[in-house]
Amino acid sequence: MTQVPPKPESRPDKVSLWRYARLFRQDILSAQPARLYRAWMAEFKTPFFRSYLINQPDLIKTVLKERPDDFPKSDRIGEGLRPLLGNSVFLTNGDTWKRQRRIIDPAFEGGRLRDTFPAMWDAAEAAVARLAAHQGREIEIEAETSHAAADVIFRTLFSIPIDHHIAREVFAEFKTYQRSQPILNIAAFIPLPRWLPRLFRRDTRRSAGKIRHLITTLTEARMAEIKAGTAPADLATKIMTTADPVDGARFTTEEMVDQVAIFFLAGHETSASALAWTLYLVATHPDWQDRLAAEALAIETCDFSVMSKLRLSRDVFREALRLYPPVPMMVRQSSCPETFRDRDIKPGAQLVISPWHLHRQTRLWDNPDGFDPGRWHSENGQHCSRDAYLPFSAGARVCPGAGFAMVEGPLILSRILRDFRVEPVAGKVPVPVAHLTVRSKDGIWLRLVRR
Repeated sequence: MTQVPPKPESRPDKVSLWRYARLFRQDILSAQPARLYRAWMAEFKTPFFRSYLINQPDLIKTVLKERPDDFPKSDRIGEGLRPLLGNSVFLTNGDTWKRQRRIIDPAFEGGRLRDTFPAMWDAAEAAVARLAAHQGREIEIEAETSHAAADVIFRTLFSIPIDHHIAREVFAEFKTYQRSQPILNIAAFIPLPRWLPRLFRRDTRRSAGKIRHLITTLTEARMAEIKAGTAPADLATKIMTTADPVDGARFTTEEMVDQVAIFFLAGHETSASALAWTLYLVATHPDWQDRLAAEALAIETCDFSVMSKLRLSRDVFREALRLYPPVPMMVRQSSCPETFRDRDIKPGAQLVISPWHLHRQTRLWDNPDGFDPGRWHSENGQHCSRDAYLPFSAGARVCPGAGFAMVEGPLILSRILRDFRVEPVAGKVPVPVAHLTVRSKDGIWLRLVRR
């Protein structure tokens, strides 16, 4: 019998605002009612604002693709991340955001993936070498995928491995930041004036400050290398030497620190989450694992063309992103009066788009809670992939690193499965929870056996 991937229990339909806020701070997935898996739209009322979850593809298309300027990113989720991310592209809106994307996007264009591939390859080889020390033992795989994803970021961004002393410090400090930072700041529930100080925990501020100091050191060193003509041709150099085609200006050091912080957060956290869940899914579906292991024999030399041979690995990784989207919810804010499904949406209302619920929408997907990588070649899967699949958002604000992630994930997955069989650990079924990304409440435990 095929094992059904785990998902969290849902809360009752009606709870008090106080209980909902407490549940939301602990885990935004189990804080939601089960009806959201089939609802097209749901309204949530608080004393301070209205929130609407939209789960209907044409409404999502309106918000994300057709009229993104009318539905800018909400500050409510971002408030808790500002100590680390500052004024990064993840948090900004309007002209500031458009300028940032004009400078950042060229670094992630299609041809750049071929240039960054050797760095990803080296990170995959290093990950397999570290895993060799754990063969035959039970290991918490999220810790290993976090290490691998951070290694990819530093190699592709600054041409340094995770073992570099600054990279190692950033990685260690980020783990501290994760433990101290709840997903929501109080401003997510109570609208606070701009001038009122935000109540961040002391260790959150300290940890964010240390990470930004370390990133500033790397950024200033790179700026000096660019000036001297000795900088490597990596992502950091590309971004720092790209001028805005509109005003001709480049990022200042502080602006670049903001962007590196989100590259590390988005590129490291999300990739680590996706890869860990993918490994768990193939561990519990050995038939698919065997097929991927056979396909992985194509990985012999560092050649970007190998990615065209990893089609099954890509399908499996896409299915893991469907079941466990690293970013489970996105929040936009209405800037003008609107009517959705006969509901009047007032300016300032919060519009929640939930990949977690959309990817499991019972009215859209065949076998929505099942693991079926073959679905992408079915009529239903192809239709849903266009209209109901948002692991990297969509429209103007689609993640610039989406193509990057779809090379990194299948490559590292295949490289691990070429050398190891992964097996689930009895009695340790992971329960997904959402903090910064969708992770497991008590880790994802697997056993690695050398092939």
